[in-house]
Order: sequence, then C-alpha cells, then structure tokens
Amino acid sequence: MNPVTLIVLLAGGALAGSVSGYYYRKVKVTREAKGAEAEATKLIEDAKRKAKDTVLEAKDEALKISEAAKKEEKERRDQILKLEERLASKEENLENKYDELDKKKEELTKSRAEIEDIKNQLRAIRTKQEETLVGLAKLTKEEAKEKLFKLVEKDYKEDMVNWIRKVQEEVKEDADSKAREILAYAIQHIAQDFTAETTISTVALPSDEMKGRIIGREGRNIHAIERATGCDIIVDDTPETIVISGFDPVRRAVAKLSLEKLLQDGRIHPSRIEEMVGKCEKEIDKSIKEAGEQAVYEAGVNGLSPEIVKILGRLKYRTSYAQNVLRHSIETSKIAAAIAAEVKADVKVAKVAGILHDIGKAVDQEITGTHAIISRDIAKKFSLPEPVLHAIEAHHEEVEFKTIEAVIVKVADAISGARPGARRDSLDNYVKRLGELEAIANAFEGVEKSFAIQAGREVRVIVNPENMDDLEATKLARDIADKIENDLKYPGQIKVNVIRETRAIEYAK
Repeated sequence: MNPVTLIVLLAGGALAGSVSGYYYRKVKVTREAKGAEAEATKLIEDAKRKAKDTVLEAKDEALKISEAAKKEEKERRDQILKLEERLASKEENLENKYDELDKKKEELTKSRAEIEDIKNQLRAIRTKQEETLVGLAKLTKEEAKEKLFKLVEKDYKEDMVNWIRKVQEEVKEDADSKAREILAYAIQHIAQDFTAETTISTVALPSDEMKGRIIGREGRNIHAIERATGCDIIVDDTPETIVISGFDPVRRAVAKLSLEKLLQDGRIHPSRIEEMVGKCEKEIDKSIKEAGEQAVYEAGVNGLSPEIVKILGRLKYRTSYAQNVLRHSIETSKIAAAIAAEVKADVKVAKVAGILHDIGKAVDQEITGTHAIISRDIAKKFSLPEPVLHAIEAHHEEVEFKTIEAVIVKVADAISGARPGARRDSLDNYVKRLGELEAIANAFEGVEKSFAIQAGREVRVIVNPENMDDLEATKLARDIADKIENDLKYPGQIKVNVIRETRAIEYAK
C-alpha cells in the first residue's frame, strides 16, 4: 500500500476516534450533572423537611416552657398573697398589742403618781411623828439615833463578836484546808531529809611543822597563797586550824582545796603553790559545770544555755543562812512546779523561774544591786521569756505581782526557806527580830505587855480588860498582824494572840 494512503487512513481513524471519545465524555458528563442535580434537589428537600420538623419541635418546647412559667408564676403569686395576708394579720395583732401597752402605760403612770402621793403622805406622817417624839423625849433626831445605836451595840455586841469570830474561823478553815491540801501535795513530791549545810572555810593543820611550811620564810608561802587565791589566810588565831577569809565563795573553795592538797603533798613553795592553785581552779570549774548540769536535770528544766547553767553551778559554793543556795533553788523549782500543776498555772514558767530565782547570788559580790534584780538581768541576757523574768524579779516583792506564776515562785521560795532545819540565823539577828516583834505590839494603845515566844512564831499580847472589849480586842489582833506583815521580814507565819482576861474576886468573911 502506498505510504501516503496509509498515512491518510491512519489520520482519518484517529480523527474518528477523537470525535467518538468527545461525544462519549459529553454524554457521561451530562449524565453525572443530571445525577448531581437530582441529588442536590433531594438534599434540599430533606433539609426543608428537617427544618420544618425542627421548627415544629421548637414551637412545642416553647409552648411547654411558657405553660410551666405561667404555672410557676401563678404559684408564686399565690404564695405572695398568703404572705401578704399573714403580714396584714400580724400588723393588726401588733397594733392591738400597742394599744394594750399604751393603756397599761397610762395605768402605770397613774399608779406611780398614786404611789408617790402615798409616799409623800407617809413622809409627812413620819416627820410629824419625829417632831412629836423630839418634843416628848426632849432629844434631837441625831441624839436619839446615837442613843439607839448605843443601846443596840450594848445589847448585841457579844453577838457581833461571836459572829465575826465564826465568819473568820469558817473562812480561815476553808482557806487553810485548801492551802494545806495544795502545799502537802507539792511538798510530798520533794520530801527528803534536809540537813543545813555550813560552808566553814577552815583547814586542819596536822602539825606545827606544817604550820611553819605554810607560813614559809618571812611569810613568803602564805603571801603566795593569798596572791594566787585572792583570799586572806589566817594561821595563828585558831589552834591547829587555818582559817580562809574571802567574799567570793568560789575563790574560797579553791583556796581550801589548794591548801588541803599542799598539806598532803608536803612540797610547799611559791612555784608549787601557783601550780597547785591552777590545778584546783580547773577542778572547781569542772565541779561547777557538773553541779549546774545535775541541778537542771534534777529539777527537770530543759533548754537552758550552757553559760547560764555554769553560773547556776556556782551556787554550789554559796550559802544563805547556812542553807546551800543550789539545793534551795532545786527545791524551790520542784515546789513551784507542783503548786503550778495543782492550781492550773504554767508549770514550765514556774519551774524555770524557781531554779533561776537566786542565780544572782552567784555574782552578787561582783555586781551591785539586789540579787532578785541581778537574777532577772542574767536571765534576760540569755533571752528567757518575759513571764520567767517577772517571776524572778518579783519573788521578794520588789516589783508588784502581775502573774500567778510570780506568786507561786515567791511561795515556793518561802516554803523552802522556812522548812525546819533549812536555815539558821545568828543570835544577834534572832534577838533583834524578837525585840522588833514585841515593839510593834507594844506600840498599840491599850496593850499592857507583849511576849514573843516559840522562836518568834507567836506573839502574845496582854490588854487591860477594863479599857478594851472583845470587839476591840479582835480588831487589835488584826491591826498588829497587818503591822507585822508590813514592817518585818520573816519566814513562815506569826500567830498574834491577844489576851483579854477579866477576873471576879470576892472574899467570904
């Protein structure tokens, strides 16, 4: 076949295929378009139907809500109407009550006026009677009143005295019973054998040879001891005894221990003395620290600074009226804690203040001021709380009591110091106190004689029975007791016994 013809045939076939493919695609597109249009129409109709259904449902729901709201509104209106009716009823009742009150007020006003008129009439009658009595008795109103009082006093004085005594005894019995119960409970917790300690700074000399060694050539050894310890050493005044004199109890303890060890060692010369005193100072410091730690442990006090515990330990070598101050502080702390627990006070404050109340005595020879104020300053330096500081400074009533714990510490201090055997006083002070006690009693008018007995625990006052009756004797006893409380310082209590005795004497002839 001719190539040209072949080409023409191929071109015609391709053209015919293209035309037939075009018409096929056109028919297909037309069919798809008609199907999509039908689908869209169906979707639109479905949407319109659903929208119509939704609108109907919404209208039904709205109708239901509207009906429910109308029903609720009706119920509320009914409630409001009922409340209005009740309020109206109450207002009517209140108005009726106000009317009744107004009527009663008017009646009461009339009654008061009538009562006042009756009172005025009674006053006029009484005034008239008084004028009549004054005219009959020839006495003024004041004179008649005074005479009446004297008659009543004369007739009922004995009853008044008995009544006063009865009331005093009942009150005292109740107070003493409760106080004894509290104090007995407190003391039984610290009951122990107590022996008064006396720090006698003396050292026994074993022989005259040792006496010479202590003194040394031209007194060089004894002077070396005095320089090293800060105490005065007296050898010749008391036979076979070395007396150590000094205000600082710790230094005195160092001097005593040093002398005892030097006498045991036998080698006594200035260098040996300085060496021995240095060793003894370390031993005493260790003893002070241990004594302070043992004291706070025994008293049950925790949390104190080691420095204040060491100062407390110095009280081991301090005495007051022959009573060891450290033992006294421990005892005061225990008593204060027991009393505070019994009366529902702060036990910790009472316990801490009790153990530290006399700590100022450890340094009072170095610092001016009373030991209570010094104790407060030491406690304040170590940041102890204010209630503890106040209880410490007030235990000798140098400041006014502000807390129950301060009163408890004062009472515990007095109990510890007043226990039998706890303290001893010098003869001069003892005689002086008895004399002051008798002088206070003798200073009162009507007292004939007074006698301080039972080591100053009682003063018996004898009065003239002709110049003083029982009521005045009772008052005198109270006045003397108040004067003693204000002017004297003493442990425990003093009984004031006023004696008024009348004797009737006749002779048979």
